[in-house]
Amino acid sequence: MATNARQGSLDVALAHGERLVQVDPNLALAQIEQILLVVPGHPQALLLAGRAHRLAGRPGQAHALLAPLARAQPRSAATAFELGLSCRALGKSEAAVAALRNAVELDPGQPEPWQALAEELHLAGDEAGGDEAQLAGIHASVGDPDLMKAALAISENRLAPAEAFLRGRLKRRPTDVPAIRMLAEIAGRLGRNRDAETLLTRALELAPSFAPARFNLATALYRQFRAAEATAQVDILLAGDPANPAFRNLKGAALARNGDYAEAAEEFRAVLEARPDQPRVWLNYGHVLKTLGRRDDCVAAYRHAIALSAVLGEAWWSLANLKTVRFTPDDIAAMNTGLERDDLGDDDRFHLEFALGKALEDARRYETSFAHYAEGNRLRRAAFPYDPAQTTALAARSRETFTADFFNSRGGWGAPDRDPIFVLGMPRAGSTLIEQILASHADVEGTQELPDIQAIARRLGTERSGGSHLAGLGELDRDAVAMLGREYLDRTRPQRKSGRPLFIDKMPNNWAHVGLIHLILPNATIIDARRHPLACGFSNFKQHFARGQAFSYDLADIGRFYADYVNAMAYIDAVLPGRVHRVLHEDMVANSEVEIRRLLEAVGLPFDSACLRFWDNDRAVQTASAEQVRRPISDEGTDAWQNYSQWLDPLRASLGPALHDWRGSWPTVAAMQHKVD
Repeated sequence: MATNARQGSLDVALAHGERLVQVDPNLALAQIEQILLVVPGHPQALLLAGRAHRLAGRPGQAHALLAPLARAQPRSAATAFELGLSCRALGKSEAAVAALRNAVELDPGQPEPWQALAEELHLAGDEAGGDEAQLAGIHASVGDPDLMKAALAISENRLAPAEAFLRGRLKRRPTDVPAIRMLAEIAGRLGRNRDAETLLTRALELAPSFAPARFNLATALYRQFRAAEATAQVDILLAGDPANPAFRNLKGAALARNGDYAEAAEEFRAVLEARPDQPRVWLNYGHVLKTLGRRDDCVAAYRHAIALSAVLGEAWWSLANLKTVRFTPDDIAAMNTGLERDDLGDDDRFHLEFALGKALEDARRYETSFAHYAEGNRLRRAAFPYDPAQTTALAARSRETFTADFFNSRGGWGAPDRDPIFVLGMPRAGSTLIEQILASHADVEGTQELPDIQAIARRLGTERSGGSHLAGLGELDRDAVAMLGREYLDRTRPQRKSGRPLFIDKMPNNWAHVGLIHLILPNATIIDARRHPLACGFSNFKQHFARGQAFSYDLADIGRFYADYVNAMAYIDAVLPGRVHRVLHEDMVANSEVEIRRLLEAVGLPFDSACLRFWDNDRAVQTASAEQVRRPISDEGTDAWQNYSQWLDPLRASLGPALHDWRGSWPTVAAMQHKVD
């Protein structure tokens, strides 16, 4: 009887401690310590003590209790979960992931460990793993066997049957939040971020406190380059969980995308203070520091990422991409060792190949350097197939649409604002230099490569037959065209921080949309940045782009893309003589002041001597040329392609006439039609 009474009293005390730990962990700890005086080593009391220490902000003491308890009770999911949380609070990412994985394996029916695991994986840059863990947590919260089957299909990438089932379920149960969230997961995996956004918004209307859905909504908005909206969603999450590193990491990325680099740096720094073991956060931090011009801090951040993960290829490439870092023999040996690993992922592998190409180029080992560049490009080309015929067809259809009569009959249409300065052309043709020169003028703000013209074109394409934005342009009336111009100005307004009257949009690929730009913004300035085709072509080949330049991974594709660009701009010169101001990079290097004065005249700006000392401008620069434009103009690297000349025949062949006739002029329409026909 006495034993039963004692056990009953112990159960009551433990239950009281369980209730109290969420309200006042220090008071709960006092209660638990009394229990441990009576029953030393009691597992449940030790678990509660560890939780109380963690909630009171003492994760080290929590871990000291929980680590031996987990070894003594290897089948306890609750202990593994609490150990994972204490490891996470201590910044021990690998240990946290291991403990949390153990917790969900021991008891997959509890949603909280899945959610904690998802957040930890997202923070580590494992988006796919994080999404799967998040999805598993949703299933655990509902326990529906049909949803479990759909989840299994998604995890096995059988998306079509899972989507069909979920759509059928939502017809019967339109307010089924977990099913809505799962359907959004499928949309996200298929790249249909707009559909994912719609579904997640509906899920949050039904369940506003559903944090995983809000995190996914913020991610979908971020992927659509709607960074300010993504930040607003993350702020809602942070209001409930202000120290959550996954939330703060996403906020840092969104702030950087929105051009708020100093704030982004603070977010990443705060994450790293709590979680210094995260190589990918160090990498993101380094990217922002590079943009801010904090070169030494940037290099240190990239080096820190490599110290934590020696085969993090993107960190090695990021160092190489500074163009000013010279790798040591030990660095080259470390990268070669990384490439020899059988377990190296494709992402790390191609980044290492590009980085080694640059390291060996600097060491003047050109043949081996080219082999690494070629292998990196081969891997990227396999992952991102590119059809050059589509670019050629778009250029041809643009010529058919944007005739001289088309423009003459629409003179004065569009938004009248002259605010935008479009700097376009081939990547690696000197556009960042032009941007830096113009942004040094008192009336001009530099932003970044803005996706908004392309986004407008894509949206028009989805609304028109044939999927091309060109198909219905002729049907738009004057008001509709002006509305498109105002849409562009509204979309880009968040990027404008300084209040200066003019701003730069430096998206190179906008060369394919010059006709659309002139139609909707007839008073905007258009500048074509051009460079020798072999210098420009090879510079693209050895540059790994984060996104959007799928043509650049094959020498023949690069040549054809360059030729399409030159022909497209020649046609614009023919139908709109003098509309585009062309800057040849070689002329800018050889006669800087003359070209800078011509450039300012083309924009309609008075001369500003600050433009001659553009390298003193400490503005944020995001592109691969960030380090070069913080130094005076030099001809360094202008002829670097000649060291690789013997391997560039595919580029020469695909350039065709553009190999020699690349400088551009203003041909007559008839001559241009004869040339393209």
